[in-house]
Parts: sequence; structure tokens; C-alpha cells
Amino acid sequence: MALTDRAGTRRRPEEAAVRGPAAPATAPRVVAGAAVAGVLLAALATLVWSGSFVAARALGATVPPVQAAFWRWAVALAVVAPFGARAAWRQRALLRRHPGWLLLASLLGVTVYNTLVHQAGTTTPAGTMGLVMAASPVLMALYERLGGARLGARRTTGTLVACGGVALLLGARPGAEPPGPADLWIVAAAVCFGSYSALLRRRPAGLGGPALLFTTFALGTLLLLPVYAVDVTLRGGFPATPGTVGPLLYLGVFSSAVAFFAWNRAVQLIGAARAGVVYYLQPLGVALLAYLLLDEVPGPVGLAAMALVLGGVALGAAPGAPRRRAR
Repeated sequence: MALTDRAGTRRRPEEAAVRGPAAPATAPRVVAGAAVAGVLLAALATLVWSGSFVAARALGATVPPVQAAFWRWAVALAVVAPFGARAAWRQRALLRRHPGWLLLASLLGVTVYNTLVHQAGTTTPAGTMGLVMAASPVLMALYERLGGARLGARRTTGTLVACGGVALLLGARPGAEPPGPADLWIVAAAVCFGSYSALLRRRPAGLGGPALLFTTFALGTLLLLPVYAVDVTLRGGFPATPGTVGPLLYLGVFSSAVAFFAWNRAVQLIGAARAGVVYYLQPLGVALLAYLLLDEVPGPVGLAAMALVLGGVALGAAPGAPRRRAR
């Protein structure tokens, strides 16, 4: 009886016994393709999140932070519910086996992180928020290293180069002032986001993206609900105008549903440390939005800093060459 290998070539049994099973020639290509997809997804999430700091800053004077966070996630939950609720129901047995992980992921990534971002938006400029948040990848890499992962010389070098570019960009801001006590809100947000990203590496095996999004969004919104009710009772609501509804829709649809799906998938494909290197693009996204919306033109030092960030991202996030197996 003839055997057929993966390429469709028919071989006799004795030939197959001598030559062994066909080698998966497409495996390196698949791995490289997944790495490229992961980098692109991380870049998409990062660039979308760049706009979230501008939106949070725009809402700072009109919408209380807790209320902004609650409605952001309420909108995001409505967006993912049509497909996420069904996926979560199909995986309900798996979800019931990991209540602690789901609760911690919801608390860090949904309830606390974004509330801190909106609190920071009441006092901290959008550019400063983006720059401080760029420290998150250092924490992601540290978590992976503590977990036993080897970052490698290239990724470590890329991280350091991109981090140096962020530091240079921070010093190049016109009228730059050192961070003050009010900026500790965004520092705490950076710690939350780095911890959430590292936690994604311990995501329960088999848990799909839509089910993860719906479950964490629902749990995070429920955790915010009592705090939201108290906040509305004490402060009152906010006016529903284009200036408040527009940013909240952007935050709910793009910065929450779209960006979190892309980021979670990126971390699943390439790991938190490599995705964190891509996250250094965020200050560039904020600077680009500041240029387009606020006419803030970066100077020569700022352009040099951006070049360092791009170079560090290209160095640290690029997929490595596949290793050949010893024969």
C-alpha cells in the first residue's frame, strides 16, 4: 500500500520507513508569519491607544473619571456582546475553572487601569501620559525574565534603545517639566497595564479571544458599577454633548474593543516582552496626533528621539531566524 506525505507525493512503505516522516517544510514560514502578525497587531493596538490619551484629556474637565471609565466599558461590552457572549457561553465550563485569573485580569486591565488613566487625564497632559505609559514594556520584560524567559541580546538591546528614545523625547518637549505628584496616577496605570500584559501569558489554554474579551469586559464593568453609582450620587452626571459622547464612543469601540482584542492576540502570538517593545511606538503616535490636532511640531531632538524609538522597535520586535534542527 502506498503512503502519501504532506506534499502529496506517494511513497512505498519501505521507502517511508527508510526516509522517515516528511519534514514540515512550512513550519518556519508559519512561525515567522505569526510573529509578523503579532507585531502588526501590537502596533495597531498601540497606535489606537495613542488617541485614547487625547480623548481622556478631552474628557477630563467635563466627565468624572469613574463615570468616563464606566461608560467606556459599557460601550465596549455592547460592541463585543453580539459575538463574545455566544463564545463565552460555549466556553463556560473552561471559564468556571479559572475564576481567580479572570477576576484579576478584569481588575487590572479593565476596572483599575482605565480609571487611573481617566483620573490622570484631569491633571496630566496627553503627551506626558503617553510618555509615562511607555515605561510599561520595561515591566513586561522584567515579568517575563522573572518567569524564566530568555529575552536575548537583540531584544534587550532594542528595548534599551527604544527606552532611550522615549527619555530623549521626554526631555525634548517644549517647556518640559519634571513629573509631579499628580502624575502618579498615570505611573500607577503603567504598572497596572504592564502587570495585565504579563498576566496574559498565563491565559487559560483554549480560551478564545472573543470569550476572553466579553468575560473580562463584563466582570470589569460589574466591578465598576457600585463605584459608578456612588460617584453619580455624589457628583451628579455629565451633559451628553458631542464633546463627551464622541470621545466616549472612540474609547469604547476603538480603544477598548478593537485595541484590546488586537493586543491580547499579539501577546498570545509573540509574548508580552516583544509586544512591549512595539508599545514604545505610543509616544510617536501621541506626538503625531499632537502635530495633526494641536500644531505641535517636533524639533530636531524630537525627530532624533523618534528615530531611536523606531530603530529600537525594529530591532527588538523583529522575529528571529528559525533554528535548524540537528540531523
